[in-house]
Amino acid sequence: MALMMMINSRIMNPPSSSSILSKPVTPFPANLCPTTPSSHFTKLPLSLIFPDPIISARRPGISITRAKKNNPWLDPFDDGEDPDMEYGSLFADGKQEEDPRPPDNPDSPYGFLKFPMGYNVEIAPLALKVRGDVRRCCCIISGGVYENLLFFPVIQMIKDRYPGVQIDVVASPRGKQTYELNKNVRWANAYDPDDDFPEPAEYIDMIGILKGRYYDMVLSTKLAGLGHACFLFMTSARDRVSYIYPNVNAAGAGLFLSETFTAERLNLSEGGYSMYHQMADWLGRPFRSVPRTPTQPLKVSISRKLKDVVEAKVKSAGAEKGKYIVIHGLESDSKASMQSKGDSDSLLPIPMWAEIAEGIRGIKPVFVIPHEKERENVEEIVGEATSIVFITTPGQLAALINDSVGVISTNTVAVQLANARNKPSIALFGSEEKAKLFVPNAEERKCITISSKTGKLIDIDLETVKNTLKTFDMALALA
Repeated sequence: MALMMMINSRIMNPPSSSSILSKPVTPFPANLCPTTPSSHFTKLPLSLIFPDPIISARRPGISITRAKKNNPWLDPFDDGEDPDMEYGSLFADGKQEEDPRPPDNPDSPYGFLKFPMGYNVEIAPLALKVRGDVRRCCCIISGGVYENLLFFPVIQMIKDRYPGVQIDVVASPRGKQTYELNKNVRWANAYDPDDDFPEPAEYIDMIGILKGRYYDMVLSTKLAGLGHACFLFMTSARDRVSYIYPNVNAAGAGLFLSETFTAERLNLSEGGYSMYHQMADWLGRPFRSVPRTPTQPLKVSISRKLKDVVEAKVKSAGAEKGKYIVIHGLESDSKASMQSKGDSDSLLPIPMWAEIAEGIRGIKPVFVIPHEKERENVEEIVGEATSIVFITTPGQLAALINDSVGVISTNTVAVQLANARNKPSIALFGSEEKAKLFVPNAEERKCITISSKTGKLIDIDLETVKNTLKTFDMALALA
């Protein structure tokens, strides 16, 4: 009762504001404010004021190496490998061995011992997990024929780095044709990864196909956002490696990927011959006792069937094997022109090619047309006696180049095929920068690059091209 009376009295008679602020506020002590002049702070070293490694690195004699951090989204407690961990040579050192499984049973439609990953524990070695072996690898390649052809050195690196690996490819219908030139690829599936709005049935079917093959690693050259990263995640592969957008479109992609490469540009094809150097550098990285795997030069293999088909086409065109020059890069709206997505200005009109062909002496020029509708235009401008070959696949084009003296072409896949088959070539480019990107070390590749001075391919100097044709006279004499 007394407590209630005290509360009521405090409510009826609240304390005045003067009583609350009765104690004076003590002013800031004057002796805490230093009287040091401002010039004293200017003499401090910059690294003490701004302890930033980037600012410190600007000082001469100081170099800072930044190691790539692990993806924090995958495991926030992963600090990398334990430096004190001792690995034995049984499971951790050296390259992987060939697949120890028994051969497939030819009488069974289901194969022999084709168990899902992790079920055949009595056969699968422990190194498959400890050492990170890759038995099955899938490569999803963005782009057309040109981009798929430049991925061949990466496929060869995977084959060298992981002995016995089975490599499959998913590419566009046009890009799939390239893999008849690659003996390292087991299966090639036609599915366009660049389609932003695929058919739901095709999308789900492709996920089911990739998921049912139990891949250890999936590589993708398509710039991944959240959508493509989810597509790779649903394949259930152990390692999911992909390029990602260099902007905000890459947000969330790292949640579903094991390793990411931030693309240097939105169009990866503008990087030229070394457009996949980030992925190749990661694949060939040294790992414990395994040294760095070098990148091999571009090579293609041509089957006997392709050679026979092309030899018949050349004979019907009126040319002779080993005594003709391939002219490729005629202006056309056909997708069989095999251009690079990084160089849209890479075709010349037929009248300019006719003028270049006039300078060829002693060797028969063979014009490659990507569509039959171009045959009449070539015969009308160049002449009815012109040798014309209709070719739409990179395999037949490689066989045609292989039986020729050399190649005259713009920046199409014909230039790279000539380099792969060690044939002399003359490459026409719209600018000198593109020539250095797409044909590095041109002298070693027996390639002469001629660039336009205005930045447009149509303004290229044809007299310079005609004077360079003497190279093929020497090649014919050596042949």
